[in-house]
Amino acid sequence: MLLVEDEETVRSMASGVLRDQGYTVLEAENGEEAIRLAESSESGAIDLLLTDVVMPIMGGKELADRLVAERAVGSVLYTSGYAEAASPRFGQLHSGAEFMPKPFTPKTLIRRVRETLDASRVKASQDDSARERINT
Repeated sequence: MLLVEDEETVRSMASGVLRDQGYTVLEAENGEEAIRLAESSESGAIDLLLTDVVMPIMGGKELADRLVAERAVGSVLYTSGYAEAASPRFGQLHSGAEFMPKPFTPKTLIRRVRETLDASRVKASQDDSARERINT
């Protein structure tokens, strides 16, 4: 999982909670750092990008667009303290991505991460089944 959050206290809390749940977490404080981490990740593709929408240097939407296009990330879970960040007026977030408003509790974080990862696995399974039907 790649966690991208410019607020150090939020990033630290979230990474600690997720690690306590057994997740492997790469941390970045902005989009450029996240790109470098994703490119240098020895494990290949990253299952989940958990990113703030509004950050300096590179926002979460631009980051997700780049990583999804490069197939470096499977699912996207956006977060923001700005309610309008999830609205179409702010800009279209990555298709199929999830949104979790700030502030969030550790319990909400764990639940939303699990739901996002599970939804991604179901979609991948459905895509595999559809490809099998096409190829037969």
